[in-house]
Amino acid sequence: MENNRFLKGIFYFLIFMSVILAGTMLKVLESFFKPVVLSVLLASVFYPFIKKLNKRFKIPWLLGIIIVYAIFIVIFFGIGNILSSSVMSIVNSYPRYEERFKTVYSALQDSFAANSDSGLLAFFFDFNKEQSLFENISSQLNILPILKNFAVNFTNFFISFMKSSFLILLLSIFLLLEMKFTKEKIYKSFSSQNSSKIHDIMNRIATDTTHYISIKFFISLVTGILVFLCCLITRIDFPLVWGFLAFVLNFVPTFGSIISWVITTLFAFMQCYPNPFPIIFIAIAVLFINILLGNIIEPRIEGENLGISPFVILVSLSLWGWLWGFLGLILAVPLMVIIKIFCENISYLRPIGILLGSGKNL
Repeated sequence: MENNRFLKGIFYFLIFMSVILAGTMLKVLESFFKPVVLSVLLASVFYPFIKKLNKRFKIPWLLGIIIVYAIFIVIFFGIGNILSSSVMSIVNSYPRYEERFKTVYSALQDSFAANSDSGLLAFFFDFNKEQSLFENISSQLNILPILKNFAVNFTNFFISFMKSSFLILLLSIFLLLEMKFTKEKIYKSFSSQNSSKIHDIMNRIATDTTHYISIKFFISLVTGILVFLCCLITRIDFPLVWGFLAFVLNFVPTFGSIISWVITTLFAFMQCYPNPFPIIFIAIAVLFINILLGNIIEPRIEGENLGISPFVILVSLSLWGWLWGFLGLILAVPLMVIIKIFCENISYLRPIGILLGSGKNL
C-alpha cells in the first residue's frame, strides 16, 4: 500500500515537471506551435461539415474538404477586402472625425473643469486645468502604456497570422485527410483490447472539442452579425468593423465582450454626440447581445459537462496571454477544454479534470 502511494506521488510529480517543461517549450518554440495549434482548431471547426457532406450527400472526403475550404477562402478574402476598404474609409474620414473629436473634447473638458471640485468626481478623477484631456487621463489612469502594449500585441498577432495563414491552411487540410483514417490506424497500431479504449478516448476528446469550438465560433459569428445590424440600423459608421471586432473579441471570455462593448459605445458617442438615442441604443443593444448569447444561450447549448471553473479560466487567460500574447487569450479556453476532456478520460488524471471543472455536474 505504501509502495503504491509512493509510486503515485512520483507519478504526479513527473506530471507536474512535464507541465513545466511543456510550458517552457510552448514559450520557446511558439513560432512552431502557433500554426500547429491553429490548424488543429481550424480542422476541428470544419470536420463536422465535411463529415456531413460525406455521409448525407455522399460527397467524397477530398471533394468535401475542397468545397468547405473554397467557401472559407472566398468568405475570408471577401471580409478582408471589405475590412481593408473600411479602414481606408476611416483614414479618409479622419478630418471629419477630428472635428467631431474636438467638439466632444471641448464639452468633456468644460464638464471636468466645472465639476473638478465636486466630491465624487474629484475622488475618481483629479482634473488639472493646465493639462489637456489626454494628459489628464494618461496621468490618472496610466492608460497610454496599456494602449501601446495592446496595439503592439495585436499588430504582432495580425502580421504573424498573415504570414502563417498558408501554412495553417495546408496543415489543417492534411489533418482532415488523416482524420478519415484515424480509427483504422488505431486498431492496427494497438492490440484489440487497448485499441477500443484508445479509440473511445480519442473519439470523446475529438467530439467534445469539436462541439465546443463549433459552438463558440457560431456564437461569436452571430454576435458579430447582430452588432453589425445594430450599428447599421443606427447608422453608425463602419458597422462591419465593429461587427468583426465583436466576433474576434468574443473568443476572449468576459473581457473580450467588455472591450468590444466599450470601444463600440465610445465610437457611437463620438459620432452621435449630442444626440443621445443612438448612443443609448448601441450601449444597451450590444450589452444585451453579449449577455444573451454569452451568458444564457451559449452555456445551454454547450452543456454543463464542458464547464470550466471561472478561477481556472482567469488563470488560463493570464498564462496563455503571457505565453502567446493576444492569440493566447483567444486560444486559452479552447485549450483548457481540451486538457479537461483529456484528463477526464484517463483514470489517473481524472481528479485533475474534476478540479478544472466548474463543479456543476458533480
